Amino acid sequence: MGEQALVITGKTRVSDIVERYGDLSGVMEVLGLKLVGSVSLRRQLTKFLTVERAAGVQGVPLDRFLVLIQVAIAQRVRKPGSQS
Repeated sequence: MGEQALVITGKTRVSDIVERYGDLSGVMEVLGLKLVGSVSLRRQLTKFLTVERAAGVQGVPLDRFLVLIQVAIAQRVRKPGSQS
């Protein structure tokens, strides 16, 4: 039996996504964290950042932003050996 998928909403913390799916560079880029070079700093930032806030920072409507995240996760999950 597979794990239940994480339900991602505007209130979801980015750290919850990272915890569930690993350090997804594609998702991190979608969430606007590409420019943060240090992995440890990025991990700290994700604890305080919600998906809704990330969408606002990126200037992307929340509904579109949620789709972008789901697509990035789906691409990651489909790759062999990519689930953490």
